[in-house]
Amino acid sequence: MEPKYARLTPELYSYVCHHASRANNPVLATLRAETEALGDISRMLISKEQGDFMSLLVAAVSAESAIEIGTFTGYSAICIALGLPDEGRLMCIDQNVEWTSIARRYWEQAGVANKIDLRIGDGVDKLAQLKPEELFDFAFIDADKVSYDKYFELLLPHMRPNSLLLFDNMLMGGQVLAPEPADENVRALDALNKKLASDPRVESVLLAVADGLTICRKRVLD
Repeated sequence: MEPKYARLTPELYSYVCHHASRANNPVLATLRAETEALGDISRMLISKEQGDFMSLLVAAVSAESAIEIGTFTGYSAICIALGLPDEGRLMCIDQNVEWTSIARRYWEQAGVANKIDLRIGDGVDKLAQLKPEELFDFAFIDADKVSYDKYFELLLPHMRPNSLLLFDNMLMGGQVLAPEPADENVRALDALNKKLASDPRVESVLLAVADGLTICRKRVLD
């Protein structure tokens, strides 16, 4: 029996993107267009369906507090914030002032700026500075790939039981299949894929969404 999955064509992918509740959000559409105009760096932008999926997940788990490592121009932050309640809070961590200045403009337009606390600086340093009482229901990691495992270990003590952690780019365009990848980013994510699949602290699934999206649930341990 053949594996059960749909082989995406550009036409089928367009169909997927246009059949979601937030598919026609004008602020997200304008932000995507401005980000894509930046050139090759726009590859850091998450996909449309990934953003819609994240909004749904945040709302489905009734998250009230979220954190994002790697904000870029703010598209994913809007998607997360839209899933939070009015009193919800999202902490965003990023090193780039220029990109996040674009994000701030669109957060205002999307009506979610009041939910977002942007902290500029190195992700590892900022996570290490979190206070013990700072806890989260949802986390999205989409920054320096080599540091993903460090982000995970620093974040996990601040995640509530049954909270979700999402990791982007976990397939690296299929390069994770290479037996001995030369790219340190690929090696780091392949190692993390193996770790998360067997880590007793979390339950995880790797989905073929965009460039690979791993979803982890923090287990309730005795």
